[in-house]
Amino acid sequence: MNGRVKEILIAKEAGAKPVSVDSATLIAGKGIVGDRYFTGDGTFSERLAGLPDVEITLIESEQVEAFNKIANKRFVPADFRRNIVTAGVQLNDLVGIAFKIGPVQLNGIRLCEPCAYLSNILGDEIMEFMLHKAGLRAQIVQGGNISVANTVIA
Repeated sequence: MNGRVKEILIAKEAGAKPVSVDSATLIAGKGIVGDRYFTGDGTFSERLAGLPDVEITLIESEQVEAFNKIANKRFVPADFRRNIVTAGVQLNDLVGIAFKIGPVQLNGIRLCEPCAYLSNILGDEIMEFMLHKAGLRAQIVQGGNISVANTVIA
């Protein structure tokens, strides 16, 4: 299964709008350099401290598009507050699986389900229409630099 990175998103602090970057450095056991969870400033940092699934989150661009169509919305992937936006890869299939983005080795930990925080931002439809479709939480096993258009290989 091969896909690609469409967008890399970083938010510097809790509640800040994620911004798109062309490349990012991922550190094993820590996260994405410059992101709110790397520095411990994320909304759920305190509750999830030390858990590997807080290191990086991914979402399929196709799921964002499907949500917009079914819910009659116009959200962009950054609105879903995940770090990596992919195309051409089914992220649900990566739970419990080792995979790579460019040179970086990751391990899919669990689905990144919609939460009340996201529902407050995007609306109640998120809970119904994005259940089991809102992305993947992953652990960074071997860090490095990634870029937009890198291949996602499982």
